Amino acid sequence: FVDGLYHGIRSVVPVLVITFFLAQFVNWFQYTNLDRMLAYSGGTLLATAELAIPLLLVLFVAVVVFGDFAISGTIAKFGVFAPVFVPMFMLVGISPELTTAAYRIGDSVVNVISPLSPYLLVVLAVLMKYRPNAGIGTLIALMVPYTFVFGLAWTAFLLLWYATGLPLGPGAPLHYVPAH
Repeated sequence: FVDGLYHGIRSVVPVLVITFFLAQFVNWFQYTNLDRMLAYSGGTLLATAELAIPLLLVLFVAVVVFGDFAISGTIAKFGVFAPVFVPMFMLVGISPELTTAAYRIGDSVVNVISPLSPYLLVVLAVLMKYRPNAGIGTLIALMVPYTFVFGLAWTAFLLLWYATGLPLGPGAPLHYVPAH
């Protein structure tokens, strides 16, 4: 019984460690009000620029893609991006759910080519099973076309979904309307 508990908890420890440091970062971010400052100034800038929401979604997907090469891990990156971009986009009428959907697209398409991705080595090991002389460069060269195609396709699907006006799910609207 104790061994079973140990085995179950052992698999959760990396998430707990990341969550601890992420909580420290978010707390200091909130303590300094830097998250609110960035969100408000960015939201104000976006509101005055009057950019179309589909353009903002595409630009956000691109920011997340480039962020994947600087910050490893979905949880850590979302912990850095969410306190700024979710309220920033709420100021221009984009719901937190739609922001999260755009984030997931940008994050998922580059996992297989990002050198910071922990899964890169797993995919490389499978590739080396079939191509023993393959390396990281071979893997990235093979996967870059998939990254572009999936990124363009999933972003297009998100824009198509947005154009339909359908909610993302129960209680998950596309637009955010502040309560007065």
